[in-house]
Amino acid sequence: MNKLPLCGIDEAGRGPLAGSLVMAGVVLMQPIDGLMDSKKLTAKKREELYGLIIQRAKCHIVSFSALKVDEWGISKCLQNGLQEIKQTLQEVEYLFDGNCTFGVEGIRTMVKADETVAAVSAASILAKVTRDREMVALGKEFPKYGFEKHKGYGTKAHLEALLKYGRCAIHRQTFRVKGLA
Repeated sequence: MNKLPLCGIDEAGRGPLAGSLVMAGVVLMQPIDGLMDSKKLTAKKREELYGLIIQRAKCHIVSFSALKVDEWGISKCLQNGLQEIKQTLQEVEYLFDGNCTFGVEGIRTMVKADETVAAVSAASILAKVTRDREMVALGKEFPKYGFEKHKGYGTKAHLEALLKYGRCAIHRQTFRVKGLA
């Protein structure tokens, strides 16, 4: 009996104060050198690998806006993302980075899979690059916040901008920020 190909799944943007939660599923059709956890790569290297992954893999990217994250919560977004990836990329085994399947059956989990499993590393890269590109574009739309620099995470500069200008349309309203009503 033939073993099914592996679909690696990862996400980017679980913890930021602004922007989307992005998930990616990747089934590598050819090997790609240099894959590793997206957080351990330079932005330039991630961009290079992104193009190779798109060329050499079956992929599906799911994005949940800040509004959807506020409406559903992170867990339901992750659950729906996993289900959509399963519906789109079929006849594969699924491996999700982390330790929770959010109630979606037929998915294995592995902590730090993005560091050791090529398909999960590739998913990590697709999710991060997709989200980073969105945040750079939103930095132009909302220049006071510096999204192109901090990508929506709670850095000192971002928190100072929040305190000065309040939240904008792409901030997660349900995420608490100390000192902000």
